[in-house]
Amino acid sequence: MQPFDYHLRTRIVCAENAICQLGDLTAESGYSRALMVTDPGIVSVGHVARAVHALKKSNIETLVFDGARENPTTQHVAEGLQVAQSYQPDVLIGIGGGSSMDCAKGINFLYSCGGQMEDYWGVGKATGPMLPMIAIPTTSGTGSEMQSFALISQPDTHIKMACGDKRASCQIAILDPLLTLTQPPQVTALTGIDAISHAVETAVTVKRNEISSLFSTQSWRLLSQNLPSVILDPSDVAARAAMQLGAAWAGVAIENSMLGAAHALANPLTATLGTAHGQAVGLMLPHVVRFNGSRNADCARTYSAMHHSSASLAEALTGFCEHSGLKICLSDLGVGTEQLPDLAAAAAKQWTGTFNPVPVDESSLLEIYQQAF
Repeated sequence: MQPFDYHLRTRIVCAENAICQLGDLTAESGYSRALMVTDPGIVSVGHVARAVHALKKSNIETLVFDGARENPTTQHVAEGLQVAQSYQPDVLIGIGGGSSMDCAKGINFLYSCGGQMEDYWGVGKATGPMLPMIAIPTTSGTGSEMQSFALISQPDTHIKMACGDKRASCQIAILDPLLTLTQPPQVTALTGIDAISHAVETAVTVKRNEISSLFSTQSWRLLSQNLPSVILDPSDVAARAAMQLGAAWAGVAIENSMLGAAHALANPLTATLGTAHGQAVGLMLPHVVRFNGSRNADCARTYSAMHHSSASLAEALTGFCEHSGLKICLSDLGVGTEQLPDLAAAAAKQWTGTFNPVPVDESSLLEIYQQAF
């Protein structure tokens, strides 16, 4: 049995209209001065106004920073840090997709510990206690609300820095499926595929253990059964709730087992071509499943438990992408064959690749890119 050290650090409040409990949850924890981190899209659909209203009802002073953006960079974090240093909150609230929550965590690292974002690239780099944080996801994708990691990009190199420390874990995660109803269909598809990739990759990494496997399996069940429903009927609240919980469970699985080669292959596509992360990882995942399953009997057995066999799981994952309107070939993204060696070299430097159940290097990653072409 793989050793593990498991402690669920985040209280989960899951219900329709759970956002209305935000003020009471904040007040009962003893906080009175909140900085809310979000993006303009979440403001425009009214979620921020509802959150602020709930806080005001409990006499929580609140300031909104809406400078988070997709794939937050060190610049976005620096802008939020200036606001935090001026305002001096006693709690951070991240509301939105993974980008808003990650931006809030990035602000927290610098506000609480000083320095620059690069200082926290890796694991366990925080130098002291951090502000408590409440996360309110409005998508069903990253599971950032259940993770101690923030993904922050360098604006010049576009490299994504994984900055993780247990002290960055959220104190409370509010899962309100009604908040996900405002997602555009494309966002629903991209985030849903991303969550599914987390369930599939965490199930077989070298760090997987009895705890992570429980969450990977339950996440896969919820996500695979309900993604087609939310694509077909975006107003299906029950399916939305299952997707949101499935994404959260996948986040717990990541926290305990990390990710694999599909994410290593996806990140250079985002950095080089600007491909949306869900699109990139969804396209690469079936090929990684085939690669792992053909070279590792344990992987093949795990994949078979998920979907009969590695081959049928890979076909199902491709089907999810097709039915969601996503591309399934690199050539459809405008990638040229001449770019593949450079992409493989970049993928070989990705941290997540080190947790893949079958060892990967530049040569094998190039092979997978070629199969996906």
